[in-house]
Amino acid sequence: MAKTQLNVRVDEATAEAARERALQRGVSMNRYIEELVLRDAGEVGQTFVEAASDFMKQYERVFAEEFGRDTGGAPGPATPADREGLPGTT
Repeated sequence: MAKTQLNVRVDEATAEAARERALQRGVSMNRYIEELVLRDAGEVGQTFVEAASDFMKQYERVFAEEFGRDTGGAPGPATPADREGLPGTT
């Protein structure tokens, strides 16, 4: 994979903390920063997947009713009463 150079400015305390953490881990400053970004991106992705899963669980019956798909043994079509309390419903 091709590498791209980034130039960032941080205060001296942040720079020193990053140098110390990289040294403690036995990696270069470049590798340390790269690992931080990759970890952060992974956490954001995981948060999105969890939120999407929760959304689908909340609205499973609504989707089943709307699109007429079998929900694999889930209860039948949603009724207006089923929708009470779901976000975005009245």
